[in-house]
Amino acid sequence: MARAKEKDALAEYNTRRDFEATPEPAGEPGKSGGNSFMVQKHDATRLHWDLRLEMDGVLKSWALAKGPSLDPATKRLAVRTEDHPLSYATFEGTIPKDQYGGGTVMLWDRGTWAAVEGKSASDIDKGHLHFCLEGERMKGEWLLIRLKPKGNEKRENWLLRKLDDEFTGGTDELVERELTSIATGRSMAEIAAGKATGEQKNDSVLARMKPKRGGGARKARKSAPLPSFRKPQLATLVDEVPAGNRWMHEIKFDGYRALVAAKGDEVRVFTRSGKDWTDKFAPLARAFADLDLPSCLIDGEIVACDRHGNPDFSTLQSVLKRGHGSQGQGDAIDFHAFDLLEAEGEDLAGEPNVERKERLEALLKSAEPPIHVADHVIGSGEKLFSAMCDAGQEGIISKAIDAPYRSSRSKAWVKVKCTRRQEFVVIGWKPSKAKGRPFASLLMAQFENGELVYKGNVGTGFDGDDFDALSGKLKRLERKTPPAEVEKAKARGVRWVTPKLVAEVAFAEFTADGNIRHGSYLGLREDKEAKDVTPERPASAPAEPDAVKISSRDRVIFPGSGATKGDLADYYEAIAPIMLPFAANRPVSLVRCPQGRAKKCFFQKHDTGGFGDAVRRVPIHEKDGDLEDYLYVDDARGILQCVQMGTIEFHGWGSRTSDVEAPERMVFDLDPDEGLDFADVKSAARDIRDRLADLGLTSFAMLSGGKGVHVVVPLLAGHSWEAHKDFSRRFSEALSLAQPDRFTATMSKAKRKGKIFIDWLRNQRGATAILPYSARAREGAPVAAPLGWNELREADSARAFTIADADRLLKRARGKTLSGWGFAEQRLPDL
Repeated sequence: MARAKEKDALAEYNTRRDFEATPEPAGEPGKSGGNSFMVQKHDATRLHWDLRLEMDGVLKSWALAKGPSLDPATKRLAVRTEDHPLSYATFEGTIPKDQYGGGTVMLWDRGTWAAVEGKSASDIDKGHLHFCLEGERMKGEWLLIRLKPKGNEKRENWLLRKLDDEFTGGTDELVERELTSIATGRSMAEIAAGKATGEQKNDSVLARMKPKRGGGARKARKSAPLPSFRKPQLATLVDEVPAGNRWMHEIKFDGYRALVAAKGDEVRVFTRSGKDWTDKFAPLARAFADLDLPSCLIDGEIVACDRHGNPDFSTLQSVLKRGHGSQGQGDAIDFHAFDLLEAEGEDLAGEPNVERKERLEALLKSAEPPIHVADHVIGSGEKLFSAMCDAGQEGIISKAIDAPYRSSRSKAWVKVKCTRRQEFVVIGWKPSKAKGRPFASLLMAQFENGELVYKGNVGTGFDGDDFDALSGKLKRLERKTPPAEVEKAKARGVRWVTPKLVAEVAFAEFTADGNIRHGSYLGLREDKEAKDVTPERPASAPAEPDAVKISSRDRVIFPGSGATKGDLADYYEAIAPIMLPFAANRPVSLVRCPQGRAKKCFFQKHDTGGFGDAVRRVPIHEKDGDLEDYLYVDDARGILQCVQMGTIEFHGWGSRTSDVEAPERMVFDLDPDEGLDFADVKSAARDIRDRLADLGLTSFAMLSGGKGVHVVVPLLAGHSWEAHKDFSRRFSEALSLAQPDRFTATMSKAKRKGKIFIDWLRNQRGATAILPYSARAREGAPVAAPLGWNELREADSARAFTIADADRLLKRARGKTLSGWGFAEQRLPDL
């Protein structure tokens, strides 16, 4: 009966289509009980997005003309269309123009859906559906509401709205940013042109592994399109530098904010408002093109330095006036990169600040002037601020190390200024009686509650070039009436202008009546719109999260060294900023030793309760199909709450919680037989590095804190666990076949005698590997420590660092040797 009902539900779908002419699948009912969802971008008569929810063996469907919005205040019209068969869930291609729905179809998103607690899928019959999505692009809570029909209207109109949660964002953030297929990585144009996905069948014959230097990276470079502009994150002005290791601090550069989209020799330079200024900064664009980068979107600041070598906004203005960044004599401009928003089609906005910075450093490791990666310090923000002020710089930017990137202003980024500087709109000018000076002062204003409010006059800071440039602009903008209310005495003799010019002004303070005191003109801001100029008032410094209370701090948990639970907690609190890029948002298994390492220890991967609020849970399907909550952390508090519960070690999956089925980190654990020397392990690690390099893969060395060395291979997501495991197995077996007296790829202890076991089993779904900087539940309280390949030669053992070395490890992590350690934009090569 149910199947007959489903078949009836697909009657309209089948009637509308000629399956001899269209590649779409015929409408056969499927098995009931699934909860998949997908969104297909469909360029038919009009471009739209089709939302489909699996119910009762079919796909219930709605067409959204503008695509889904992440803004809870925005409601999207969703027109109910005919039910589609389950087989349509994977359809991507081109429907002939003369057929129903003729045009290009892209698989834009997919995942699972579920009615929220207390609600039901059957609510759809009542005209509403409150549900959660767990897709690659659409996540969190959503609401569908049916509208009452108007007159004889036959179509069924609904409204789709995002509900407020951690996944909200800008109105068109998703549809403007996500332009490629989640199945094949192709754009609409590539699908319409019939271009293949570029995927090759994975050959299972080990002997066919061939050297392909750079091949993986080169192919990846072609797979993702040039990123489009997105609104940058803005910092909130505060009076005090935030304290503690939760914050990373950077110089506040005195220049133009810019986002650079790059892919090989394709480069676009955008201002903070989205203007394309590639031509203005042509030398910078050429410098990025010379790097031949994979598809990426980089946030940073364009600066020019004064004669003292300090970034200076007025100098940048002069450079642009002389030749739009042509870089003639004395006209050098530089770009200081400080964030990475996209890499190879992967949206990094949801990752922690400190991880994005690490990936940026890895991406631009070979960059030379005029391209730089902005330095940062963790903690010690007051020292940096004092140094910047002493040097006459603008101030610093402080960023919460564990915060995501948001295209808005927030307290996760704050700025502390040495001097008061703000933007103002020019509303008029007073003529000058002095010879050679076309005006005596400019009248300034700012928008408050949508209206321009007069803020006083500025009469200093102008040079001859400023007078020449401004006088012409002011004359072209003249008007008869004042654009803002100005008292009669101050308005006498003023020549008014249309409020379009934005000027940056340094000043001592605002007077009691809100006017600028001792203002000095710095230059025009052509990268900012007048309508966006509002007063900046310092907010209170962001509050620190509640500290994690560690009980029994004096309990000795490492009997040999005497290190206590408090010592371990202090180590993790100090090391969290450099550990989080590897540990955050990754399912973890914990080694818990509540009574210390000499007593009973045990692994824990599932949530059993008792952890604090910062220890998160992610539901993951087990092999038997059951859904279990796994543990993960995303900030220092989460790490410390695990320590409070007796955790010593942190072991992580090879994938992130955002998509546990998409591995992005491969680990080869070199486990030597008892009789082997550590020098044998080091030599083996270097050989594995070289063999991986032959396949176009960059790898990194890490002392395990146990007996051996881990060779870590960072990857871009996009392949399956099956491919991940298969590659690591065949690679390990190839080495063991080539050097059978030295290596084994078999776990059996009998076959390991006198050899090094290349443990590739950590690269399968559900397996874990010790995370960088994790302590080990071993004698002496050693830690897993990243090394440069040159440093590995000098290492005496896998336990070279302990929890007493936090300061040393932090200093090393900021050095050149470990810059970008553990990050590389590369794909698993086709073999």
